[in-house]
Amino acid sequence: MRGRYFYEGVLKRALDLLLSSLGLLAVLPIWLLIVAAIRVESPGRAIFIQERVGLHGRRFRFYKFRSMYVDAERRLAEVMTQNEADGPVFKIRNDPRVTRVGAFLRRTSLDELPQLINVLIGEMSLVGPRPPLPREVEQYRPSDAVRLNVKPGLTCLWQISGRSTVSFDEWMELDREYIRNLSLWLDVSILLRTVGAVLTMRGAY
Repeated sequence: MRGRYFYEGVLKRALDLLLSSLGLLAVLPIWLLIVAAIRVESPGRAIFIQERVGLHGRRFRFYKFRSMYVDAERRLAEVMTQNEADGPVFKIRNDPRVTRVGAFLRRTSLDELPQLINVLIGEMSLVGPRPPLPREVEQYRPSDAVRLNVKPGLTCLWQISGRSTVSFDEWMELDREYIRNLSLWLDVSILLRTVGAVLTMRGAY
């Protein structure tokens, strides 16, 4: 148990700092190309900023490359009835608010790259439960809220387990399993499997 506390409290953060710093440097050329592609297809900011819920319920500014048209949030009510996910989350295939560039970014998970900034400043970790929206947390059961006991992550067991086909209850159980077994080796395994998922373009809708 002492080893887990050392990893979770010290080593995990050190690895986050090192790998997110190297990652940001490595992806800079790709970052610039993505920004240009987004701006050419659709006017507006290339970075989408949204409020999410992190460790112990603290809210933070969450960054992604914009994959939708700029009026997507205002148009949410138009597509809410088409929700294909269960639980408090919202997901649909072929969302009309998604741009062509955005569809590619989502399929390849490249839209997630700006979250390396969230990792670098300590709001997220490379591995951990995905950060929920405040409206989702408001509908959590006590067993779901356990996932807020660790930092949210850029990737997780759900991300590499067919995320779009996993039910909400299965998703929550995957997060609880991660928290129960949190270790360096589990994080390394998830990171390696995430690379495979990205290379094979097994992104979510």
